[in-house]
Amino acid sequence: MEIAKILITVKTYPCRSGKYIETVCTAGFKEDGSWIRLYPVPFRFSDNRYKKYQWIEVKIAKNTKDKRPESYRVIDIDNIKLLGTMGTENNWRDRRQFILNKNKIYTKLNDIIKRAHNNELSLAIFKPTKITDFIVENVKIYKENKNCRLLLEQMDLFSNNNQETLKLMPRLSKKFFYKFEDDEGKESRLMVEDWEIGQLYLNCIKREPTDEDAVEKVKMKYWDTFVFEKDLFFFLGTTSQFHNKKSANPFVITGIFYPPIPSQNCLL
Repeated sequence: MEIAKILITVKTYPCRSGKYIETVCTAGFKEDGSWIRLYPVPFRFSDNRYKKYQWIEVKIAKNTKDKRPESYRVIDIDNIKLLGTMGTENNWRDRRQFILNKNKIYTKLNDIIKRAHNNELSLAIFKPTKITDFIVENVKIYKENKNCRLLLEQMDLFSNNNQETLKLMPRLSKKFFYKFEDDEGKESRLMVEDWEIGQLYLNCIKREPTDEDAVEKVKMKYWDTFVFEKDLFFFLGTTSQFHNKKSANPFVITGIFYPPIPSQNCLL
């Protein structure tokens, strides 16, 4: 066990869990700049809900059930210490300096795939050479997991009446993908599992008259804005299932890093 100070940069969209009701995979960087993954985390059922780009101090131990090298588990989620946040002032200067200057930026997919197959890494910062498309696909919504439903009923039964009642995050009816090339011309299509894109889609559904309009709003941000107006990087992570099976490409996009395009006057 150790106490670690971590800058949170990744929070994936919540998924259902028979044991934890709902879990979130979070990841970030230790003070020395090395990657760390915290999983599983029943994030929304904790009183200490940290933000992206917030420093936290937490007791951790290696996750012996997850062989990926960066994977750790939280010892006591209710005693996470919330610290300061890293802002976007001066064209994201602090975020750029800490995240990009302390880490290797990969531009060749085969490099990280090979290292993942050798279990040398499962998290990486990747800079695509060319982004060719942003794809949205429909998803079939399955029935509620019975174990999740029973756990929620038990929580409602024993919870304080004054306590906020939390509902499970809705399953998304869409999947979002970036199609891109690396600097060797290797083409890939990876799913975006960042919580931000799922929440954006849900918010747009509430505001827009049709589902098609909601999808267009998501495309405006993730294609029109991020691809053409930002200096776009991907936070890539392997899934436990495909990491262990050494699949052709075990990575998904767990987060988007989108600072302004640097100018000559921007200090990195």
